[in-house]
Amino acid sequence: MAINPEDLEATEAPEAATEVAEDDWGAAMAEQQSSESALQTKTEQAPVFTEFSAKNKLGETQNDIDFILDIPVQLTVELGRTKIAIKNLLQLAQGSVVELDGMAGEPMDVLVNGCLIAQGEVVVVNDKFGIRLTDIITPAERIRKINK
Repeated sequence: MAINPEDLEATEAPEAATEVAEDDWGAAMAEQQSSESALQTKTEQAPVFTEFSAKNKLGETQNDIDFILDIPVQLTVELGRTKIAIKNLLQLAQGSVVELDGMAGEPMDVLVNGCLIAQGEVVVVNDKFGIRLTDIITPAERIRKINK
């Protein structure tokens, strides 16, 4: 709340203006405290997030998991990688061979959203490529590989 200088009478001393300003600050501070206490009361009454704890029944947790089961993820099977200079990349043509770091017969990496989760070998089923998982990477192994 601002004080308009025209509202003050010309005969008032500067001390009176200071008192009015202090009263305004006091009123503003009281208003802020009352709004903060009202907000705190609302927050205590209605939690925004439900708490995950042992109190939740297995069925309720199962319903929570059902929400994420239809989320699509990117699954990639990586044959190999290589680094190549741009001048060599521009020289590639139909029939060119690019050497990869993967060895023949070596298991291929299976990545989900770029994170290694398994290794496997290529199979052909009904003229389509597939992968047979031979090794699942445990969470502990994933963390160990990240730290290297």
